[in-house]
Amino acid sequence: MPEKTAKTAAKATGSKSPVSKVATKAPVKAAPPKAAVAPKAPVKPAAAAPRVEEPKKVVTQRQGFKANEFVVYPAHGVGQILAIEEQEIAGAKLELFVINFMKDKMTLRVPTAKVANVGMRKLSEPALVKKALETLKGRARVKRTMWSRRAQEYEAKINSGDIVAIAEVVRDLYRSESQPEQSYSERQLYEAALDRLSREIAVVQHSTETEAVKEIESQLAKSPRRGAKAEATEADGEADEADVEADGDDAAVADEAA
Repeated sequence: MPEKTAKTAAKATGSKSPVSKVATKAPVKAAPPKAAVAPKAPVKPAAAAPRVEEPKKVVTQRQGFKANEFVVYPAHGVGQILAIEEQEIAGAKLELFVINFMKDKMTLRVPTAKVANVGMRKLSEPALVKKALETLKGRARVKRTMWSRRAQEYEAKINSGDIVAIAEVVRDLYRSESQPEQSYSERQLYEAALDRLSREIAVVQHSTETEAVKEIESQLAKSPRRGAKAEATEADGEADEADVEADGDDAAVADEAA
């Protein structure tokens, strides 16, 4: 009997040992969950983006303009960029084009970010200059409207900076020796348009303004002359304007009398 009990005890202890082994292995299997690998998500290249954008902004603000380059500023004509400088205004840095208009003895400072708004542009291509010269050979187109309205249209074309539109003003206001003389206001607009056109042509063609004016006048000489009918029509238009103004004055006098 004692031997049996010893064997059974040994069997009992032997059968229990694998259970204890399994129990010890269980905590090894219960490793930390995979969720601990999550810290990979916050890796983002956020700091590099603003550094790349800054140089691009400077290029786009300058619109490709460089120092010592000739440009066309609509309100003043052809000028030259002397420098690109920075000024600090109210704690903020402002980049400016320093533009010199030699003939007018004037220097203008234009913010680089505003060049598109003011209409500043590069010099016309030779093909566009040729088109402007061809425009001068066309027939003059004079509207039958009051001179004050026509003068406003001519001024708008001159200050547009469009070389072809300026050539149209020169063509329409040109008077040959056989044609009646211009009025003072007509002459002023004609000379302003001629000056803008000759300056740009001279810079593009690397010639003097005197040579450019001669070329313009030679093209104008090729334009068809306005005949007697056209001149009579213009005279009638001026007479109509005088009548309208006279009628307006009479009406104003009548109103005051009433």
